[in-house]
Amino acid sequence: MTFGRTRIELAIATVSLGMLSGCVSDFEGRGPAQTETESIDLDKTESVAVQLRMGAGELSVRGGSPKLMDGEFSFRRLAMRPQVHYDATGFRGRLRVEEPSGVHTRNSRYRWDLRFNDDKPLDLEVEFGAGEGRLELGSLNLRSADIHMGVGELRLDLRGTPKNSYTVNLRGGVGEATVYLPQGVGIVADAQGGIGGITARGLEKRDGEYVNSAYGQSRTTVRLDIRGGIGAINLIGD
Repeated sequence: MTFGRTRIELAIATVSLGMLSGCVSDFEGRGPAQTETESIDLDKTESVAVQLRMGAGELSVRGGSPKLMDGEFSFRRLAMRPQVHYDATGFRGRLRVEEPSGVHTRNSRYRWDLRFNDDKPLDLEVEFGAGEGRLELGSLNLRSADIHMGVGELRLDLRGTPKNSYTVNLRGGVGEATVYLPQGVGIVADAQGGIGGITARGLEKRDGEYVNSAYGQSRTTVRLDIRGGIGAINLIGD
């Protein structure tokens, strides 16, 4: 085992323990896995700010919903049921989906499968503590995306045809993050990694940033601001 890998594994164990130590155990009410669904209808708002906050589990986000959101939630304890809140003021909507406070999901199956409308302009904010995240955002009408990853693996797929330019801010913790980039649009990434480094396929480094051949030529541009912690960051642009 190499010294670098030892440092990564030690950091993963330390961060994971620190994240879980502040949670309140809830072992009562265990039972068979159950699945619930919840939907939010479209309204006349011009845009929606979406906040997703999951402590630990499996998070799947994609497009294709005829409504604002269709959600399917799998859990074993009633106390783990996610809280979903939506309100709208004027032309702006606010949707929040979050794990209940004081309940951790260690040793329990916990999964969110969320589908969003492809036409509604969205500002997406994701706080993902630990586990596996699969975010397929390429079909969505994104205005911005802020993603904070704690411990685990993140797959961020932006492939598609963006309706407008947007910015992605990605903050990585401990683990591997892979970002699939759209083709035919300008890409510019300011990416800095810690232990594990950065790989950029299909991009060239220019003045400290990673860009593709369409940057500065296309009508739309996807800008990425990436800061990694411990683990690899993979940018795939081909």
